[in-house]
Amino acid sequence: MRLKGKHIILGLTGSIAAYKAAYLLRGLVKEGAEVQVVMTPAAKEFITPVTMSALSGRPVASEFFAANDGTWHSHVDMGQWADLMLIAPVTAATLGKMAHGIADNLLVTTYMSAKCPVYLAPAMDLDMFKHPSTLQNLEILRSFGNVILEPGEGELASGLHGKGRMQEPEQLVEEVVTFFNSKKKLLNKKVLVTAGPTFEKIDPVRFIGNYSSGKMGFALAEELAEAGASVTLVTGPVSLATTHPSIQRIDVESAAEMHQACLDLFSGVDAAIMCAAVADYRPKHAADQKIKRTAADMQIDLEATADIAASLGQLKTDKQLLVGFALETNDEKQNALGKMQKKNLDFIVLNSLQDAGAGFGGNTNKITILSKDNNAQEFELKHKREVAADIVGKLIQELAKL
Repeated sequence: MRLKGKHIILGLTGSIAAYKAAYLLRGLVKEGAEVQVVMTPAAKEFITPVTMSALSGRPVASEFFAANDGTWHSHVDMGQWADLMLIAPVTAATLGKMAHGIADNLLVTTYMSAKCPVYLAPAMDLDMFKHPSTLQNLEILRSFGNVILEPGEGELASGLHGKGRMQEPEQLVEEVVTFFNSKKKLLNKKVLVTAGPTFEKIDPVRFIGNYSSGKMGFALAEELAEAGASVTLVTGPVSLATTHPSIQRIDVESAAEMHQACLDLFSGVDAAIMCAAVADYRPKHAADQKIKRTAADMQIDLEATADIAASLGQLKTDKQLLVGFALETNDEKQNALGKMQKKNLDFIVLNSLQDAGAGFGGNTNKITILSKDNNAQEFELKHKREVAADIVGKLIQELAKL
């Protein structure tokens, strides 16, 4: 009974995969969960509310009002009741409605009222799944903090073979169990995360910077908060928003500002993850006014910035963890291991620009986690939120050893 006492909304949409929802519901109930099923009108064409009501022991909610007496199904009450909302299967049409706030059915209005984490298990034909509109909607929903349970590759209802097959009920039950098991593992823990680039001024309108988008650091902050941690996110200039109430955000611009913020915060945290792409050098002298073009060549004298990770490594106690990142282009593991030793890190996350889909700007990353004991744990290319889950899982393991 691993889900005993948990309140779960199970949403169903109009997909042929809806038949799997009966097995999914049965698995959730067997684990002790209380499940409220919410179905779109189209979902009822694939599986009956009677089936889902019998398995859940609760009336299925589908329409805003009961046909016979006008009883109102309160999406607000359901959204506040739930500990988790799982929509499985979720179609391309519903993804679009959720991404753009088209609240024309009870399921979408319940989603928009939900105060809990939301898991989405897409199911559709491969062409629909890879269509730019679907991929864009998935990115929008991820940016809202929703977790996408990626469909697998296999035989589809169309007879084609490809990506779009909803995860099997047993897999989805385990995803839910994992969520509740890991949710509280970082309760009462405080974690510092750095993210994004730093900008080092040349003059009032120019700077030295890099291509970091901050997506990896923000994904880590969200994942840590979901695991129960109190997170302080120190971020350089990015265009990303934070949504989780357990994340305190501090915006900085330069390496010096980020360095000072980290020094001020580090003694009060249990762990720090240095994910920011901090500039290694800055102009020795920043001009007060815009530098005019007066010659064919220009020389800027640079000086080293403070090494934030190394500074914290010198301050770290045996009750704290310090995690670093290494973005490399050559001799990747050797360089990352040297960085870990030099900066007194507990483990380091390596990614290489040699790997397609990894590095700055994109939504995916491919990492290897290197530990002090020379253990190397390699991961496949994943969305950065999934990469964040792998890193946080490693952090939880290491914190348990302290």
